[in-house]
Amino acid sequence: MKKATIWFLTIIMALTFCGLLYLQIMYMKNIIRMRDDQFSEGVRRSLYSVSTTLEQDETRHFLEEDAAAIEQSIYSQLDASLPGKDALKYSFPKADNLDVKPLTERSGSKVNKDRYRNMQENIRGQYLYQKGLLNEVILNILSQSSNRPIVERADSATVAGYLHSEFENNGLNLPFEFAVVNRSGRVIYSSSGYEANHAGKNNMFVQTLFPNDPVSKMNYIKVYFPTKKDYIFSSVKFMIPSFIFTFILLVIFLYTIIIAFKQKRLTEMKNDFINNMTHEFKTPISSISLAAQMLNDDSVRKSPTMMQHIATVINDETKRLRFQVEKVLQMSMFDRQKATLRLQEIDANKAIANIVSTFKLKVESYGGKIESDLAAYDAIVEVDEMHFTNVIFNLLDNAVKYRREDEPLMLKVATADISGNRFEIRISDNGIGIKRDDLKKIFEKFYRVSTGNRHDVKGFGLGLAYVHKMVTELKGDIRVESELGIGTTFIIILPLTKN
Repeated sequence: MKKATIWFLTIIMALTFCGLLYLQIMYMKNIIRMRDDQFSEGVRRSLYSVSTTLEQDETRHFLEEDAAAIEQSIYSQLDASLPGKDALKYSFPKADNLDVKPLTERSGSKVNKDRYRNMQENIRGQYLYQKGLLNEVILNILSQSSNRPIVERADSATVAGYLHSEFENNGLNLPFEFAVVNRSGRVIYSSSGYEANHAGKNNMFVQTLFPNDPVSKMNYIKVYFPTKKDYIFSSVKFMIPSFIFTFILLVIFLYTIIIAFKQKRLTEMKNDFINNMTHEFKTPISSISLAAQMLNDDSVRKSPTMMQHIATVINDETKRLRFQVEKVLQMSMFDRQKATLRLQEIDANKAIANIVSTFKLKVESYGGKIESDLAAYDAIVEVDEMHFTNVIFNLLDNAVKYRREDEPLMLKVATADISGNRFEIRISDNGIGIKRDDLKKIFEKFYRVSTGNRHDVKGFGLGLAYVHKMVTELKGDIRVESELGIGTTFIIILPLTKN
């Protein structure tokens, strides 16, 4: 897959994820806002009901006090307006004196009708009088009620009970704190946990108590809910799995893109590796083939000098070919989870001294010099001797490859004791150095540091990757310090044996 295609897919997927996250966030914000509006509306409705109930309680209080007096007054007025017992007297004469008259004359029906009409008029008047009396009582309630202390008009226990009941009726089953304050904001009484500073934003609700009171005597009830945020966000808990799944998809997508780029770079490195390997194998094979052809010449076989030269060429090129084959075989180690090591305790100082002695001839052949400072007192480490030797050889060989042409090569190998029961090896050179950007990648498989216009440095990009893997397998650490144009130092730290 081309790099442009990978980038195109990456941009499309990134825009898709951004759009998905945006829609989820906006949906969640809308749900929270709607839930908050519903909550606020329920609280306001509950507070209004509490205020109305307190007004009704106060009216009932005044009416209960004056009801008996009003009732007595009404009955007394009605009694006064009705005719007394003496007004309706009937006489029945004796039989001897019975004077028979017509019924109309004897009962006085017209008089009775007038009297009944007058009685109705009196009752209507009394009703209007009592209605005016009741209106006067109500006006007295409105004018005198504000003079009563607020703690009597709205008892704290009563208010708390009303609030609890109204909140439950509106589905707001969560703890709350309240206080009754006057017009100046002074708290008259409050619940035990009331702290206005703890209310938070948009969490303090205010309702006027007895709104018909004079402005100067106004009182207010303030309510807030300590767990309002939890209550609001509980409505969007179902969105959490959605965000988690989206995040997992995003991580998988990013990981896939990273792997795709790594695989592409690895493919390019492998192609370079194959090209380098072909070139490296071609040279010794050609030399050996040419030497074999020369052996077929009778004149060459008769010359001991030529035979010695050909034998030397074949031997050197065979070694070179074997060395390249070993490099290729090292690559197979990176495909295994763990290298197979034959651990044994060795004296690292002695092993390094032998390596320096063997490598000295090669360094001197380039006009260089190698020094050793094996100052470590305790140098017993548990390693695979073959791989340990290869690690040191690889680092020394790199120093020779990347030497400077304008200055003689100087190599230094040093050992030292460090804290934590560990052992340090330093391999320093005065070569061309490594760029800072390359320092982070030099231990990657197939990665090769650019050498500018120099074309004499050959390799597969496996040497330092092999070194890093082996040091890690031996439970050690390796790092590099380098400055371009000055030199490079590789630092290996290995654990000492417990014995």
